[in-house]
Amino acid sequence: MVVGSTGSIGTQALAQMVRAADRFVVRALSAGQQVRELAAQAVAFRPDVVGLVGAEGMSADDVRGGFLLHLAGAKETAARDGGLELAGVGFVEVDAAGLDEYTPELIVGEDAARVCAGLPDVDVVLNGVTGSRGLRPTLAAIEVGSVVALANKESLVAGGRLVMEAAAPGQIVPVDSEHSAIAQALRSGARSEVERLIITASGGPFRGWSAEQLEDVTPEQALAHPTWDMGRVVTTNSATLVNKALEVIEAHLLFDVALDRIVPVVHPQSVVHSMVEFVDGSTIAQASPPDMGLPIALGLNWPDRLPGACPPVDWTQAHTWEFFPLDNDAFPAVELAKKAQETSPTHMAVYNAANEEAVDAFHDGVIGFRRIVEVVAQVVEAYDADANAAEYGRSVEGVLAAEAWARDAARKLWA
Repeated sequence: MVVGSTGSIGTQALAQMVRAADRFVVRALSAGQQVRELAAQAVAFRPDVVGLVGAEGMSADDVRGGFLLHLAGAKETAARDGGLELAGVGFVEVDAAGLDEYTPELIVGEDAARVCAGLPDVDVVLNGVTGSRGLRPTLAAIEVGSVVALANKESLVAGGRLVMEAAAPGQIVPVDSEHSAIAQALRSGARSEVERLIITASGGPFRGWSAEQLEDVTPEQALAHPTWDMGRVVTTNSATLVNKALEVIEAHLLFDVALDRIVPVVHPQSVVHSMVEFVDGSTIAQASPPDMGLPIALGLNWPDRLPGACPPVDWTQAHTWEFFPLDNDAFPAVELAKKAQETSPTHMAVYNAANEEAVDAFHDGVIGFRRIVEVVAQVVEAYDADANAAEYGRSVEGVLAAEAWARDAARKLWA
């Protein structure tokens, strides 16, 4: 089952499933507003259930009618051409047998992703959505016993203890390239032998820039990532290094390693995706070109590897790989996140929500680039943990309440 099937992670996951069609059957798909693309995916993969949130202001009947209209169109195209061209996937052959009669169960509304993720008898749920809306689907999949291939880092960052206490050992498999790399490297030794986790960061488009140089950054510059092709929020988070901050917290929770033993380093080439340093001085690194195919394939099929998931490094060519310390003065997001995580169970939910609001404000021209992390710091500082954190950390509703408080507090800073 794929949550966020029309997004970047979702389409790449479906591409891996096409490559290894003998290993995978798609039971369910869910998406936000991309009705046409979701309908085409449904025809190509024939899931039993499809979930669609729909656009704001649209009625459930309108969403349902639009989907069925596009479903009919996709069927006609598939019957005529023998398949469909899907964004991020390529041409997928479609067997015409039973195509006319195929109509999946359609779940519409805000709860669509959670319902789809909570279907019983699903081996793996890949959560590829961005933001804290991925928390409920993650918990739903955990509750029914599915393995969660997790690309939605906010599930852990915001949900924190709530998610980790709900999950059985090994039930969450990381899809982020950094955490997939760590999981692979950890197979080289016992957990008791781990000294440090080294998480690599590309440095984003502003690697080497001073705090003063960041004052006049434009949204266009922030979205010009040198190595990765990602959505607006994740790409902006990479530019501010908030994304790396979230990944440090995710690694802390996933691998149960103390925050002071998780070290981010800047690696512009994005070939070494992360490393594990062991107590004897050995460091095991996972290297592959900057291609999400590999961690997605491993997430779907862990711990077994899918042949040809991504192109390997060409070892017949000369390579130069560089590593630099993180400039915490110009990019304070990581240290701020570590402090937030150590303060209370819900401070990172506040951190993440405030950041999402600030990123939107930056792209709307309301605040400057450096102001993004400054807003996060102000909101985190203002959060009253004694009054709220213990209560909020016990339920999804509590986590979402903490986020709602943070979003309101952030907006008031530029209202």
